[in-house]
Amino acid sequence: MPNFFSAPSAASTPILFATKNTWDAVAASLPALARAFAIASGFTAKPGECLALPGESGQLASVLFGLEDDPAKANPFHAGQLPAKLPAGVYHFGNAPHDARLAALGFALGSYRFGRYKKAEPYAASLVPPEGTDATDLTRMAEAAMLARDLINTPPNDMGPDELAAAAKMLADEFGAAYRCVIGDELAREFPLIHAVGMASPRAPRLIDFTWGEASHPKVTLVGKGVCFDTGGLDLKPSSAMLIMKKDMGGAANVLALARMVMDAKLKVRLRVLIPAVENAVSGNAFRPLDIFPSRKGLTVEIGNTDAEGRLVLADALTLACEEKPDLLIDLGTLTGAARVALGPDLPPFYTNDEALAADVTRHAQAENDPLWRLPLWQPYDAWLDSKVADLNNAPSGGFAGSITCALFMQRFVTAETRWLHADIYGWTPKAKPGRPEGGECQGARAFYKLLSERYG
Repeated sequence: MPNFFSAPSAASTPILFATKNTWDAVAASLPALARAFAIASGFTAKPGECLALPGESGQLASVLFGLEDDPAKANPFHAGQLPAKLPAGVYHFGNAPHDARLAALGFALGSYRFGRYKKAEPYAASLVPPEGTDATDLTRMAEAAMLARDLINTPPNDMGPDELAAAAKMLADEFGAAYRCVIGDELAREFPLIHAVGMASPRAPRLIDFTWGEASHPKVTLVGKGVCFDTGGLDLKPSSAMLIMKKDMGGAANVLALARMVMDAKLKVRLRVLIPAVENAVSGNAFRPLDIFPSRKGLTVEIGNTDAEGRLVLADALTLACEEKPDLLIDLGTLTGAARVALGPDLPPFYTNDEALAADVTRHAQAENDPLWRLPLWQPYDAWLDSKVADLNNAPSGGFAGSITCALFMQRFVTAETRWLHADIYGWTPKAKPGRPEGGECQGARAFYKLLSERYG
């Protein structure tokens, strides 16, 4: 992990934030040489504009960085551009950005580089945390995001069900969690939908299951979709749609990131993590459209589309989760293109019938700059899941409300008394932005961590 933060140091260089409205005042506060250099360089405090200023002997004396004028419209992570722009060294905020805590977190998140296959030197700039911020918690959240990004960015030849299970076991072992993994014949008997999706691949499907914490504490269960690559099955995706399908285990990666934060913070929960890990491949024994399979819950499912596989593997895992009556059940998955059509890549929808939970999630998502937007579990659409030959169909025809019908499908496998939240994340940043490099992304996990911290800290 890169060193995002440094201890206070007399040698740290100040970063001075300026907007177009405050630039004159910031310029007036600079030594004459630095002010003249900034003016000659044409610095205008445009958002993201960065300029290193010299001291009397030519050394780096300070750094100017432009921000938006209106805090309500500003990107709180704009400082995430700094690690890539700064020379090696230790820095501190010389004046206050719009939100110092989120700016520091953005700085840490912007320090990420994926260098497993192509050499990428880590950025050499570190930040003295702003006074009053919890550097330990910021580090915890940044390191969890790095874990999720690394897992998603790893290509499927090196991140199949077995490798994902190994990553989960490594995390479980680090925090002393009890780990088990169900594979093979036992999986076929206990979790027939998980087995059906993964049986065409030579890489055996499995259910990852680990628990941590005191048994007497409230039960919080996290379920993550771990489809390590999704061809679409026999309803084959076009090649353009397969290009980022290494991210289809993004739900699992984000669940592991969230679990890491929970365990590292020692929250007072009995945590359980369930990850159905499969590869949706094509071969002679692949599951087919119109096949009918039983589920762990006993409901029979007709296959309307083999590319709607994520909800199938999550259905069996959610059934298992509900069997021990958790106090809170959260699932994350990269499930539908419909969610992206509705809300784009940066704003995942979430679903719950618990009004207090919905309000808390919305509040923490906003506070953490980890966007989430509630969509309804619209019951009139539930009938669309009906099948003439089975209890339900995994992919109703018509093409409308795809994310909602997916959530309604999964609700069929959650007991009515369970406090449940489902998030349909993207897990990917298509184009780099401050604090969010292009590639695998940690979405929702920080907001959920803060929710759990508030409730069980």
